[in-house]
Amino acid sequence: MRLRPEQLAGHLGNPLLPIYVISGDEPLQTGEATDAIREAARAQGFTEREVMHAETGFDWNLLSAAADALSLFAERRILDLRIPGGKPGDAGGKALSAYAERPPEDNILLVTLPRLDKRQQQSKWFKALDAAGAVVQVWPVGPKELPGWISQRMRARGLESRPEVVRLLADKVEGNLLAAAQEVDKLHLLFGEGAIDLDEVALALADSSRFDVFELVDTALSGDAARTARILDGLYAEGVEPVLILWALAREIRSLAAMAASVAQGSPPEQVMRQHRVWAKRQAPVRSALQRHNAPRWEAFLARAGRVDRTIKGAEPGNPRDELLQLALLVAGVRIV
Repeated sequence: MRLRPEQLAGHLGNPLLPIYVISGDEPLQTGEATDAIREAARAQGFTEREVMHAETGFDWNLLSAAADALSLFAERRILDLRIPGGKPGDAGGKALSAYAERPPEDNILLVTLPRLDKRQQQSKWFKALDAAGAVVQVWPVGPKELPGWISQRMRARGLESRPEVVRLLADKVEGNLLAAAQEVDKLHLLFGEGAIDLDEVALALADSSRFDVFELVDTALSGDAARTARILDGLYAEGVEPVLILWALAREIRSLAAMAASVAQGSPPEQVMRQHRVWAKRQAPVRSALQRHNAPRWEAFLARAGRVDRTIKGAEPGNPRDELLQLALLVAGVRIV
């Protein structure tokens, strides 16, 4: 059975399944999903808990031994199995498959692991766990989905999710679900349930935006100049060094220069992106950038990146922050005189 994170609360009101698998790299949603399952299990009589970390050298016989062991007080237990690497190996795969074939009635197996690729999801052990229980796959919440996520979060806290308030929250905590959850909880504590005035929310919010250099690159490639500038400010506020920002930009510009040259020679953009191993989720911004700038312009950007590098090192006059901003805006399509 597959469940989305937002479906989990309704599901846990029913008798629990013997196995739950939580897979994903977003820490807030993953942590809340596992907490909800443990709380529901305790409410249904699974009062003991045994935690196992399946790291390198883990003895998978411990899983079968824990499944077969009887509690001293005959209480039902949660077997909390954590696989940080996401790959149980041959021994682990066999142990998980064997467990799923005959899960003990007095145990609930809770497996947490990072996001799995398609090949891992086709493995025998994963299919066995899926067939015997429920799989909750946690995906990152992107900028387009963030307002809906915040709105749902506010309603769960009894707050009226007015569109203008949701937009303000999304702008303030962009890219940081933990900060968004904390801000919603803070609004609930400050104002209680019901409607909130926009001005009150604006005063109560802290700027908890979190960005990374790769988000800066993809935003610039997409042509969103205003957001590119804001992310760059966020990176500086977090103390990210200019040399790291330049590395990410220059790396992408160099790749785009090569791709643009291939497109200029007649190769289809889709084929070129496959050859350069552009991930499916990144193809849209890369395609947009290829349409916006031709090969000579990408070469010019690369030369400009070299100048920014010399500025950062003090070998050429100029302000590195200003130079980086201009380079990022040029990639985004802004014409700078």
